[in-house]
Amino acid sequence: MSAAVQTLDISPVGRVEGDLDVRVDIQNGVVVNAWTQAELFRGFEVILRDKDPQAGLVVTPRACGICGASHLTCAAWALDTAWETEVPRNAILARNLGQIAESLQSLPRHHYGLFMIDYTHKNYSHSKYYEEAVKRWSPFTGTNYELGVTISGRPVEIYALLGGQWPHSSFMVPGGVMCAPTLTDVTRAWSILEHYRRNWMEPVWLGCSLERYEEIRSYDDFMAWIDERPEHANSDLGMFWRMSQDIGVDSYGRGHGKFVSWGYLPHEDKYNKPTIDTRAASVRMKSGVYVGGTDKHEVMSENFTREDVMHAWYDEPSGKHPFDRVTKPVVKNPTDHNAKYSWSTAVRHEIDGRLEAGPLARQLIAGGYHGEGWQHTDPLVLDMYKKLGGASVALRHFARMHEGVKLYREAEHCLREFRLNDPWYIKPTERDGKGWGATEAIRGALCHWIEVQNGKIKNYQIIAPTTWNVGPRSDAGELGPIEQALIGTPVADASDPVEVGHVCRSYDSCLVCTVHAHDASTGKELSRFRTA
Repeated sequence: MSAAVQTLDISPVGRVEGDLDVRVDIQNGVVVNAWTQAELFRGFEVILRDKDPQAGLVVTPRACGICGASHLTCAAWALDTAWETEVPRNAILARNLGQIAESLQSLPRHHYGLFMIDYTHKNYSHSKYYEEAVKRWSPFTGTNYELGVTISGRPVEIYALLGGQWPHSSFMVPGGVMCAPTLTDVTRAWSILEHYRRNWMEPVWLGCSLERYEEIRSYDDFMAWIDERPEHANSDLGMFWRMSQDIGVDSYGRGHGKFVSWGYLPHEDKYNKPTIDTRAASVRMKSGVYVGGTDKHEVMSENFTREDVMHAWYDEPSGKHPFDRVTKPVVKNPTDHNAKYSWSTAVRHEIDGRLEAGPLARQLIAGGYHGEGWQHTDPLVLDMYKKLGGASVALRHFARMHEGVKLYREAEHCLREFRLNDPWYIKPTERDGKGWGATEAIRGALCHWIEVQNGKIKNYQIIAPTTWNVGPRSDAGELGPIEQALIGTPVADASDPVEVGHVCRSYDSCLVCTVHAHDASTGKELSRFRTA
């Protein structure tokens, strides 16, 4: 006889970006249903309405204290396409470098400050790796925790060389950038990169040189690499993977098996006169949709983007393309998990439905041979996905760790390709029109849409990675990516559901939380506790 369904309301989830609430139904120790709820309405789309077109360059980087460069990138490219500007190659490289530096900052902060802390949880005290995990990853006192959080501040020093500060710089503008780095600036940036590599990425993160790691092309290669030297097995990457298999986080968190990336890092010689239609063929890291069940790879077009609002707190037509949205929030927003329960829209692909965004999506798409022949291809994570039977908490985080090496190489490329005496800015001609700017923030697919009419912003829309991942059910009832990934998650202790946190944190990042548990039939609160 099946046990009764128990409902847990987790409000908010700790160490996950933004004010995320999660409700899960648990039966026989396994999650059988889930709802993800975005509790905070900020309304940048409403704030920017009727403002000067360039207001987005100042306002949208404040959308996030970690990914401001990604928002600034989107805001600048959106106006570039709307105004039909010409962007010098130096400016493209400087924009790319700023965003890469920010991503390299986020990588260790997420790993140590948000994700790996869970591996020190008492539930895993039986693991043969537990004692080392506590020594290495305990918050504030862990040896690698301290080093990782400290080293994370170095890459954004490069960003400050370009933008004067981090976060919240607005050095990217339509037509280029408002900086002109000197040889001294470039030399200093190289030294910062080298410090990041020599003092953390190689000895701690990988346990080997970047060159050796780049030789890994398949899951078999990776497992052989772990066994090749103690330094590999005991690196943060090797230790993470071995312990993940030991405690079972490689067995849940699957999700829909459908993924999206806008692609990112426009090529310095191929996107100088940007348009919406030419972008996908002009980025170094290719865009795409990957459908795991059919092994389909194809280029992603913004034309397929739709936003459902049946289960979101908006009073406007559902299923619209962002250019056609009006962003009309409801006045009162009571939570009804059978109706409206989130400030996030349900973003979907018009044909393929709900898609997961993030490092795993990027790496699965990098494994495909669609797109342009010169664009980046990397078969490792796609091979792992197929051989391991799909996505999981462990593979999702592995993709993030793996991506760091390529990001580092792209930063080197930017510094190598600067031509310091060439232009950094070409003044554009302001005009009315529609524009679109997209990139890949460290957490996934990010894009801005803008419509300029009579010299003012008529409509501004933002779809962030979290919108893709944390959105509620679609109008057709398809669960959001995190909701779907939570299904099947084992919960050993309903009064301390660390496994739910694993799934959510494999996508994103946030603060500490207070959790409430109540009986599904009576609604009576069972316990209240705080998790780190």
